[in-house]
Amino acid sequence: MTDKTILVTGTFDTKEEELNYLCARIRAQGGGVLTMDVSVLGDPSQPTDLTKHQVAEAGGSSIRMAIDSGDENIAMQIMARGAAALARRLYDDGRIDGVIVLGGTMGTDLALDLCAALPLGVPKYIVSTVSFSPLMPPERIPADVQMILWAGGLYGLNSVCKASLSQAAGAVLGAARAVERPTRDRPLIGMTSFGKTVLRYMVTLKPELERRGYEVAVFHATGMGGRAFESLAAEGAFAAVLDFAPQEVSNHLFGGLSAGEDRMTNAGRAGIPQIVAPGCYDLVDFVGWQATPPALAGRPTHAHNRLLTSAVLTAEERRRVARAICDKLAAATAPVVILLPKGGCNEWDRPGADLHDAEGLAAFCEAMELACPPNARLEPMAAHINDAEFCARTLALFDAWVEAGVIPRP
Repeated sequence: MTDKTILVTGTFDTKEEELNYLCARIRAQGGGVLTMDVSVLGDPSQPTDLTKHQVAEAGGSSIRMAIDSGDENIAMQIMARGAAALARRLYDDGRIDGVIVLGGTMGTDLALDLCAALPLGVPKYIVSTVSFSPLMPPERIPADVQMILWAGGLYGLNSVCKASLSQAAGAVLGAARAVERPTRDRPLIGMTSFGKTVLRYMVTLKPELERRGYEVAVFHATGMGGRAFESLAAEGAFAAVLDFAPQEVSNHLFGGLSAGEDRMTNAGRAGIPQIVAPGCYDLVDFVGWQATPPALAGRPTHAHNRLLTSAVLTAEERRRVARAICDKLAAATAPVVILLPKGGCNEWDRPGADLHDAEGLAAFCEAMELACPPNARLEPMAAHINDAEFCARTLALFDAWVEAGVIPRP
């Protein structure tokens, strides 16, 4: 008897020895295994539970078509589509409790699609020769994926790569046993923010919304946090969103820590009501231990820590951010209110603070007023985003939407 079953995926024609070792380590700990072969050209010495032919067919194609394409990139995309579809089907049928995918760049490309097909809370591990690499754009990285570097594992087993594989086996099985998946027993509110040194509204809003019976998840809007927020919004997981830190839109426009092109779009597409405010819209974050990007040179910056530095946008750049935010919100299919704090949108932008720019803030506010789409209501405020008045207005809007049935009651 086994308590949890893990889907083990990889190219069994070229990595059979390593994949079988991974399976053996999972079984040795009492776990169950389902194997899925995503090879194209060759065959494993022993059959897998899911063959390459089944994978290709699930992707709407066939192994013959993949081979005849004469292009390894096209072939692997066929297998990626099929692997993602089969993994989701196995999960929905209750046959797997977690997944682990082994590969180099080809296998990792496929692994990202497979893991993205599974809901948040399903343990998903990628053991890759390029784990943590900038090859992977943020928009392709699933919200809760775990990565382990496959050290010394490009070709064949050895004591170095066994250390990585055995840890990965224990990690995915342990996660499948330990995970507390989201329960959805209360309506979930999604909020974006940064830490309390720059944005503080969540300190007031989170307990107030919880007191009203809602669950509140606050997402750190530094690229991957926004990715997680958007993936849940796309699933329709939120009863409402308080998207108060859309800085990732600025980052995407100007080469910072992007959360992807679809930032600030998925809640609207899913029909989720949104209260929006432009927290930290005026900053672009870049990697602090690297040289300042040439496009951001010669302007005020704030070194938040050794990992992250923020550069201040010009007035014209802020106008561009305003138009981008409004364009994204224009496609929303549920109510949208935009709160516009004219007193400043981050703690470093108060009068007298290091990054304050009254002219830039005025330019942004003017552009927001001009670009606000007809489906959204813009509410200018004299307050700063970290003032009590901002939280009070947010709660008043939220309560009015609950009373009107726009947001479901707990």
